Amino acid sequence: MSNEENSNKTIETAKGVVGNLLSSVMDLKEKNPKVFFGAVGGVILLLIIIMMSGDDSKPAVTKYSSKNLVAGQRYVLKNPNALEEGATIRMVAMPGAIAAYDDAEEDDKSGSPCKNLPEGTAVTIVDFQDAYGKKDAFVKVKVEEGQCQGNEGWVLSIDIQ
Repeated sequence: MSNEENSNKTIETAKGVVGNLLSSVMDLKEKNPKVFFGAVGGVILLLIIIMMSGDDSKPAVTKYSSKNLVAGQRYVLKNPNALEEGATIRMVAMPGAIAAYDDAEEDDKSGSPCKNLPEGTAVTIVDFQDAYGKKDAFVKVKVEEGQCQGNEGWVLSIDIQ
């Protein structure tokens, strides 16, 4: 018996199995539609559960843990939420202004470099401000290096490393 004959037999056997299975399913649909549609619904539900289940290949989100910041100590600015290189930290004149921050502010249009500080900028903590039920949500800092050296402003406490 040649390979071609074996292949033809296998194909015929597979066609027969599929035909028998299809006729059994159609027979079940005719005789007991509740079981048939229940099985179809179960398969669909199973597929939905599989599609909606999580993908473990994605990195887990790390929760921010507050640090014990000390006034007078030197720290660096780092945004824990930024993934891109060259991300900046927003420094504002009043602690609550960060929540109302808008890129279209007049100061930003003039190109003031001391409003958006690059990550890694060395700062010294001057003061703290509570907000939204969170202790020390804002930190007043004094810039210790770069073209903004000596400037003071408020940043979010999570941006202090």
